[in-house]
Order: sequence, then C-alpha cells, then structure tokens
Amino acid sequence: MRPFSYYFGFRERVSRASYFATGLSLMAFKYAIDAGLIYATSGIVWTPFDYLVPLITVRAPKLALIRSDVSVILIAWTLPFLWIAVSMTMRRAVDAGRSLWHALWMFVPFMNYVAMLTLAVLPSSDRVTWNDQILDRPGMTAGRSAVIGTMTGVALALIALLGLAVMANTYGVALFLAVPFVMGVLVAFLYNRPGGRPLGATLHVVTLSLLAAGGAMLLFALEGLLCLAIAFPIALVVAFLGAAAGKAAANRTRLTPSAAALSVLAIPAAMFIDDRPAAEHVYEVVSFVEVAAPPIRVWDHVVAFSPITSRPELLFRFGLAYPVRATIEGSGVGALRRCEFSTGSFIEPITTWDSPRRLSFDVVDQPAPMRELSPYGRITPPHLYGFFRAVRGEFRLVALENNRTRLEGSTWYTLDLHPHAYWRPITDQIISRIHARVLEHIAVEVHAQSGSTASAPGSTVASISQR
Repeated sequence: MRPFSYYFGFRERVSRASYFATGLSLMAFKYAIDAGLIYATSGIVWTPFDYLVPLITVRAPKLALIRSDVSVILIAWTLPFLWIAVSMTMRRAVDAGRSLWHALWMFVPFMNYVAMLTLAVLPSSDRVTWNDQILDRPGMTAGRSAVIGTMTGVALALIALLGLAVMANTYGVALFLAVPFVMGVLVAFLYNRPGGRPLGATLHVVTLSLLAAGGAMLLFALEGLLCLAIAFPIALVVAFLGAAAGKAAANRTRLTPSAAALSVLAIPAAMFIDDRPAAEHVYEVVSFVEVAAPPIRVWDHVVAFSPITSRPELLFRFGLAYPVRATIEGSGVGALRRCEFSTGSFIEPITTWDSPRRLSFDVVDQPAPMRELSPYGRITPPHLYGFFRAVRGEFRLVALENNRTRLEGSTWYTLDLHPHAYWRPITDQIISRIHARVLEHIAVEVHAQSGSTASAPGSTVASISQR
C-alpha cells in the first residue's frame, strides 16, 4: 500500500528525483493509453503535440471527432492523474522550501511544464515545513469553522458566476472545474485549520458548501434548478479533489488563511484553457425507428405532424424544451417548416425535398433550450442563449422489406459549454430523447391512419460526432 499512499496521499515529502521520474513515467503511460483508446474507438491519431498542448483552440478539431462515450471514459481516467499531480507538486514544493501553492501552476497551460521542470531541479531544503503529524490549533469549534468555510465557499461561487458567466459570458473550464476545485481547497482548509477533522466530515462540509452555493444562486435568480442539478456531479468530484489539497495544507503546514486565499488564482489561470476556437465544431446526433408502412405513407407525417398528445417524460417536465408539433408553409425547396417546442418555435427553411426519401432543413432561429425552474418564475441566465445552437436537421426514409420503413432523424448542433467531455454526452442524450418523442409519434400517426392494430415500435438511438 506504500506506493498508493505515496502517490495519492499528502503525508510524505517528495524528492526531486522521485518527482521527475514519477512525472515522466506517468505522463508517458497516460499518453499511451489515451492515444491507444482514441485510435481504437475513433480512428484518430492522438499525437504527443495534441497531448501536451491543453488549449481548446488546438485540440477542438480532433476532440470533435471523438465519440462522446469515449470522452466520458477519458475524463474519468484523467481524474486520478490530476490528483497525483496536485498532491506530489504540493509536497515537492514544500520539500524544496517553496510555497505549496506552486501546485496552482498545474492549471496554467505551458507554465505547468516550467513549474514541473523547476521543481524537478530544485534540491531539498533543510527547512522542514511539512509536518508528519497533524497540527492542532485549539480555539474554534468544528461547527463554527464549518460555517466560516461554507460562507467563504458560497461567496466565492457567487462572485465567480457573476464574473465568468454574467460579465465574461463564458461557461467553461474556469467555471465548472477551477471554481469548485478552489471552493474545495478553501472550505476544507478553513474547516480543518483549527485542528484535524475527519476526512468524511470534511467532505460533508464541502458538499454542504456546494449545495448552499446552488441555493444562493436560486435565491438571487442567477441560475435555475435544472442547470444546477446537471452541473452538480462534476462540481462535486472536482471539489473533493480540492478538499484533499486544502485539508493537507491546513493539517500539515502553518499556512495562514490569507496565504490560502492565493488558491483563487487558479480561476483566472484556467481561463487560458477556455480560449475559444476560431471555428465552431458541429456534432451530429442520429436516431431511428422502424415503421410498419412504406416510405410514401410515412413522408407526409415527416414533413408536418399533428400535436403530440403523449405526456412528456420526466426530463422534459423539469423544464427541458420538448417538441409539440410541426407545420409547413409551401412545398419543395424553400418551403418554411416550423417545429414548435414547449419554449417556442424552430424556424426551418427546407434545403432538400426528395420525396419520399429525404427532407433536409437549416435552422435559422430557435427558442431557449429549456425553461429554468426557479421560485421567481421565468429567469434568463446567459447559457440559455447561444451556448447550444441547432444548425440543421434531416429526415431519411429507407425502404425495408415487407413494406416497412427505417425512419432516421439527424440533428447537427454546436456547443459552447466546456469541458465538452462532460457536457456533450448529456446534450446528445437530450437530443436523442427529443428525436424519440418525434419519431415514435410519427409511427403512431402512420399506424392510426392505416388502421393498424400494431403498437408503435420503440426507437433505437445511436449517436455519432463529426466536424
């Protein structure tokens, strides 16, 4: 168990030789697994340059081609390496007689390599500031330190949301990764500084601070319940990583609260990673269903369909936009299709009218993708406008044996929420459920018109990604 505690723990000091050897070997090992998995699942060559340059601007063209399920695996696979990097960098900095906040350089592109090389060269210092035993500073109860930590975390979250989302109009790595990480650091540090608290209690306080921050965002009408619920899992995991660092800093150093506050520098540092690519990358979601009728009988129901009367599934009842009906003005290329959703209408001029095989359209206007749940009724946080945009759509009717039709639906969209590895799979699943609601309704309409007693077939969903 010693290697595990050495890499993941915060107790033992780290020498420069061990830091250099561990860092180099883990980077090579992680790159080999990343590159192999990406090539095996997506056929993409992930070069060392792609691995070493973390800017979204550089990585976006290839990231757009990676399957969304593979992206989830990659981000989960990265978390333990991030933990090791922060833990060992903190302990190496202290061993070299430097501030443990040198670990913050891990969040700054390119400077992280300079910091790691510097720490790999600096010799160990005679000034021992990393204590093997937990320091005890009596005088403040656990309840009081928990309140102070939670209030600090809530204040940080509100200020960061106002600065990043409202003023800078960005929802990216800085907001969804750096902010919860720093919250975890500060809350855990302030909670543990009066004396060593159990890890479980520390994580409970960090969780409480995230929930309190979400409640404050609801109270001040900055966000809605649905968006907060979707973002909570990734925020919690990252906050726990920060909590481990903050607890170690409080327990094993004599760091002051004002010095601990330097951890907030990780937030503007992470904004460098959020540098937006010059060209947006378009993703495609494909869904299909088999209908017990030939394409000629299905076509009219694809062009326009009657109101969907089935009750929306739970996901939509919580505020996500869902399709209601579709109408058409004119026919052929240039006709104007309107797909009405619960939040408004998609305006879709027809670009391909190949009856009864293919119907394609652009999306020139669209409503908000959700109606946020809030005690104040309708609120309009910035992410409702422009961060998700449907670009175009298409229906394809493929004739099958026994007078059946494979009805396929595609939606192409852009996404300006980062990290894509977290938000894209969620977006793909939401679009898939929207497709399923439309395709299954069309199947029901066709069967009802033909007097068939067969029930509507269930949809089968597949998702692919492309530029």
